[in-house]
Amino acid sequence: MKFLTHILIAIILFTVETISAQKHNVTTTVINATSDAGSIKYALYTKENFRKEPVQAKEAKIKEGKSTVVFENIPAGEYAIICFHDANNNNRMDFEPSGMPLEDYGASNNSLSRFGPPRYEEARFLVTDKDVSFEIKF
Repeated sequence: MKFLTHILIAIILFTVETISAQKHNVTTTVINATSDAGSIKYALYTKENFRKEPVQAKEAKIKEGKSTVVFENIPAGEYAIICFHDANNNNRMDFEPSGMPLEDYGASNNSLSRFGPPRYEEARFLVTDKDVSFEIKF
C-alpha cells in the first residue's frame, strides 16, 4: 500500500509539472505606429475562432511608435495575432465607405494580403516548448 501511495504521488507531481510546463508567454510588439495617439488593440486566435472571439485580447499604449503586450499562460498549439491602431479610442477599427481601413493594422508574421483582411494560414505560428516573441509592422 505504501508503494502504491508513492507511485500515485509521483504520477501527480509529474502531471502537474507537465501541465505547468506547457504554458508560455507570447510577446508582441508593434514597432512602427504612425502616432502615439490612442492605443494598439491585440487579439490572439486559434484557427477555430480566427477573427471571431479571441483566446485573449490586450490593449497597450504607444510610446515613440512602439507598443508591446504579453499574452500569458498560453498552452502549446497553433495561433495567430491580429492588431490595429485605435487612434481615436472608439474600441473598433474604422473603415471608409468603400471598405478600406482608416486605421493601421497588422498580423503575426507580418502577413497581410494585398486585398482583404489577414488570413490565418499566413499569420499562424506555433507555441511549443518556449516563449515566443513577434515584431509586427503596420
